[in-house]
Amino acid sequence: MKIVNASPSKATIILIHGAFEHSGRYETLVETFQKDGYSVIYGDLPGQGIVEGKPGHIQSFDDYIKTVDTWIKASRKDQPIFILGHSMGGVVAIRAMQELQPKVNGVILSSPAAGILNGAGQPLEAVSHVINKVAPALRVKSPMKPEVCTRNRVVVEKSKQDPLMLDKVSVRWYREFRLAIKQAFQNLDSFPDVPLVIMQAGDDKMVDVKKTKAWFNGVDVTEKTYKEWPGLYHELFNEPEWEDVYDYTVAFIDRHV
Repeated sequence: MKIVNASPSKATIILIHGAFEHSGRYETLVETFQKDGYSVIYGDLPGQGIVEGKPGHIQSFDDYIKTVDTWIKASRKDQPIFILGHSMGGVVAIRAMQELQPKVNGVILSSPAAGILNGAGQPLEAVSHVINKVAPALRVKSPMKPEVCTRNRVVVEKSKQDPLMLDKVSVRWYREFRLAIKQAFQNLDSFPDVPLVIMQAGDDKMVDVKKTKAWFNGVDVTEKTYKEWPGLYHELFNEPEWEDVYDYTVAFIDRHV
């Protein structure tokens, strides 16, 4: 867990990274938040980045929820708290809100993985149920390619050289991820009534935009906003237009501070 404090601090942002990546990819974003007066708590999720255990493997999606719970508990209680989750981190944020019911002032989801594009084919999907029981830690090649995540060539090349980027994930990880997405829809009524904004890449090649809209339309909260960014790829905060995305994010936070 990393705690980056702003001085003075207007709010604390709990930042949850996505699948296949790690918290180090968000240093520029974190530094920008800090410069503008927002403290940030973040870190590597289990099985990703610099953590103990087998890379790309988890026992349960609850491992992620428990990790985020520690981040929330570490935040200052004398200022507003916001949760920002990207991609799979968006699903972690949704499930954490549904299960933990934390007292937060708002939730920001960046291209949340409410549906997966280019997932396992039908044969692998079927056999994964069996493998998950007999060899859950077996790892398979991940479908993630940096060039379909962002149009920013500098980020793409940096990602290709990054030894912490995952190229394999376990069958258990895959099954738990799929289950978490299913539970995110099944437990729509459990999502607490807090301000919500979804920022979705319009040209997302990693997640199913229709599923994102379906989850957004189904959740019943007093205040919710859906913002789609035409032409942008999956990693909104890495796109050439990331500063526009950042400004939109900060405007949402400032309205609820």
